[in-house]
Amino acid sequence: MRLDKFKGCLYGGAVGDALGYPIEFRSAEDIFILYGKNGIQDYELFHGKALISDDTQMTLFTANGLLVGYACLYLRGDMGKWQNYIEAAYKDWMITQNEKCGQANPYCKSWLLNVEEMYRCRAPGSTCLSALRDEKCGSVSDPVNDSKGCGGIMRVAPVGLYLPQYIDNLIEVDQVGAEVAAITHGHPLGYIPAAALVHIVAKCAFSDNGLEEIIAEAIETTIAIYKDKPYIDEFKNIMNKAVFLAHQDLNDLDAIREIGEGWVAEETLAIAVYCSLKYQDDFTKAVTASVNHGGDSDSTGGVTGNIMGAYLGMSQIPNKFIEPLEFKEVISDIAADLCEECWRNEYENTGDNKWHLKYFAGEHPEYK
Repeated sequence: MRLDKFKGCLYGGAVGDALGYPIEFRSAEDIFILYGKNGIQDYELFHGKALISDDTQMTLFTANGLLVGYACLYLRGDMGKWQNYIEAAYKDWMITQNEKCGQANPYCKSWLLNVEEMYRCRAPGSTCLSALRDEKCGSVSDPVNDSKGCGGIMRVAPVGLYLPQYIDNLIEVDQVGAEVAAITHGHPLGYIPAAALVHIVAKCAFSDNGLEEIIAEAIETTIAIYKDKPYIDEFKNIMNKAVFLAHQDLNDLDAIREIGEGWVAEETLAIAVYCSLKYQDDFTKAVTASVNHGGDSDSTGGVTGNIMGAYLGMSQIPNKFIEPLEFKEVISDIAADLCEECWRNEYENTGDNKWHLKYFAGEHPEYK
């Protein structure tokens, strides 16, 4: 059951990303002219593949960083902050984008560097690139910039899947989510919504609560954590608006226009919350609603897919969205590793050697 939720979250995010990626820079009017009155409903395929964007690339590197961090803890009994390993993984991602990083990677080498197809520039965000070029990246207490773009929130879902298995206090997990976003996005509204998304994903994956309750709790908890931060009222207001609109008899495009376009993190999360609540029993309706607007369609689709996939599980994602999806094998591999405990330490050498290769040596037997 848990693996179904983990796969659902990662595949769901990739599905929403791939569905929205071809229309990311189109106006709503153009989308409905091009695809008909219901907008885009199926993938735009490129040589038979549904291509993912930088959103899914960075999400996978987030997961890789988490797994390296835990592998170091399991083997050595000590580690630094979780976000340090994720930052190191993002520096690896920079290599795939043909970018120079501000420092050598002292923490880990991501096995994702061995995946040839990862070396594709898929509209990477300028804020992420500029922040990661610097030797010193950001944190909540020491912001690297004043950006609240959605490049921070769109990649943090794996934090909500993985860390609740090892950190009992969910508030601490939420705070790691905020720190991961703050690596590149320093405005409070760049990282506060990331904490809320991590909370939603965690409760979807690890509880049987209904989505209404999960989202209400996430909003309330996030406000309590960051009550002294500037702009917390703006976060509260837009989230409450999204919840309210989800229960109104409004056209989806009109409702989303009242929220925003999703280029900034609080709008991305609010659009995802609106679509997820309105269509909480239907993955396809939620995700298609989340991309058919004139804004950052791949990010709003990706975050909606993360939520819906974690809530409903992989089994509720139609196969038509899985089969042509780029990186589907990599996503499956990463999801399984997030769900399974590291099997070895310095005193044990049982089982196969795959985990050691991937998360200590940064290698993968199937990608060389």
